[in-house]
Amino acid sequence: MGKCFFQAEERAAVIAFARDHRELGSKRLAFAMVDAGVAAVRPTTVYIILKDVGLIGRWKEPAITAHKRGFDQPSAPHEQWHTDIAYLNMLGTQYFLISVLDGFSRAILHHEVRVKMETSDVELVLQRALNTLSKGMPRPRIISDNGSQYVSSQFKVFLRTTGCAHSKARVRHPQSKGKIERWHKTIKSECVRRVAQGSLDEARVVLANYVREYNETRLHSALNYLTPADYLKGPDHIAARLKNRADAFANADRKRRAHWAEAGVA
Repeated sequence: MGKCFFQAEERAAVIAFARDHRELGSKRLAFAMVDAGVAAVRPTTVYIILKDVGLIGRWKEPAITAHKRGFDQPSAPHEQWHTDIAYLNMLGTQYFLISVLDGFSRAILHHEVRVKMETSDVELVLQRALNTLSKGMPRPRIISDNGSQYVSSQFKVFLRTTGCAHSKARVRHPQSKGKIERWHKTIKSECVRRVAQGSLDEARVVLANYVREYNETRLHSALNYLTPADYLKGPDHIAARLKNRADAFANADRKRRAHWAEAGVA
């Protein structure tokens, strides 16, 4: 047994936390635990513990490589906004989820479940997202696909009026809209298909609650296992959060070494 091997109480804490959060993989569990002050156990050790008790999940996080990212990546919040429409089959009726996602933080800035998907619906959702920006802030670049709503003359007038630039995904290049497509896939698999809705209004409440969880609680593998809300606060906040995490792991390692040294375990 190595000097930094986990202690019995840490093992118990990992197992208990994993049983309460079965939807999380070992990496997300490790970072969620250290953020919550439960235990500062590194992801590889969490994996060993969970594998030993048969609690390893089936799914792996998708790898993200540079050639799959499409557009040049933003360096701060609100430089690029992605927007798209997803079809939702709820209550035996087809609705349309229109979302606006910040390209830097992956935060969902605004979303609505609409009964139509006309250009005016898209404009309304985008305008409500723009209304959340502080006065005087630069307008974001809007990134969309080539759907009829986004290439219409009406939408071009909207862009000129709001002062937003516009980039469209290249044909046969789905990576250009990969961030928002991933979001729509996530909300469908983790929310829409799991939670029963009794009416359109109830469905809207369920989705709004999930969006809040996604932005503020759910750790994102592409964001160093921080939340979109963390990244929305900018680079300085991100650096501080990551440093706090690294310090917590390092302190736990030192305590572990001291514990096993005192116990006479080499």
